[in-house]
Amino acid sequence: MRRSSLLMMACLLVALYCAPWASGQVVPATAESPLRPDGGAQEHPLTPVLALAERGLAELRENVRDYTCTVIRRERIGGDLRPYEFIDAKVREPRTGPDGAVLTPKSVYVNFLKPESLAGREALFVEGRDSNKMLVRRGGTRMAYVTTYLDPEAPIAMEVNRYPITEIGFARLVERLIEVCREDLKHDEVEVRYFDGAKIGDRVCTRITVEHPVPRDYFRYHRAVIFLDDERGLPLGYAAYNWPQTPDGKPMLTEEYIYTDVKLNVGLTDGDFDADNPAYGFIRRDTVVDAD
Repeated sequence: MRRSSLLMMACLLVALYCAPWASGQVVPATAESPLRPDGGAQEHPLTPVLALAERGLAELRENVRDYTCTVIRRERIGGDLRPYEFIDAKVREPRTGPDGAVLTPKSVYVNFLKPESLAGREALFVEGRDSNKMLVRRGGTRMAYVTTYLDPEAPIAMEVNRYPITEIGFARLVERLIEVCREDLKHDEVEVRYFDGAKIGDRVCTRITVEHPVPRDYFRYHRAVIFLDDERGLPLGYAAYNWPQTPDGKPMLTEEYIYTDVKLNVGLTDGDFDADNPAYGFIRRDTVVDAD
């Protein structure tokens, strides 16, 4: 991938509120819109960022074909914070021809490594195949080889996931950030802090903290923390917190994701998204039960 497009991704995150930064600097925004000398309202600082993000997304779609990584995640489900989960992932981004025809559908394969209760769980999704259902092997310590088709957004599929498998991918991540930018164009009240020298594994990162000090119905979170790979511009870590439940309480973690061992454009093939791949543990598809 060209460095320019990675830098566009970085700019989207680093310039979330179009603020100049230095290590540890706090950049606040008040509830009042600043005025130009002639008395008119200034352009919202997120307007040029949104345009930059949209151009960066276009380049991302153009230049990143696929990638592999290990995802470390922790999510709050139904009010309970689940233990850390370690997941190997393969993702192939969708590609279309000049006429809009699908050349390569979005394809995702995940394999759970830890904890023991989930180890060996596999999920496979190829957009447009199998009625847009994912193939899932249960894994874990009981009935590990039970395999079934599930709608990615079915209640049973979402019992232990905040997002469906269809949301996986760096392009989708930037799309969500664009959505948040568009929402926040309507509001201010934010503090942004930047710190250099952070690390995700052996990757040197810039850590960015975005915080809304006052709870508002229109804010999705109290605090978000993002780790950007300094060399490649990739978002390697993300965590979101809700407001404390008591005045002297701590922010509540709602979700945390860390991406390690990221390899871009490795040349994934149809075989990487085939349930009959001998490296996978799915049972024969003609014996699979549809759970929907």
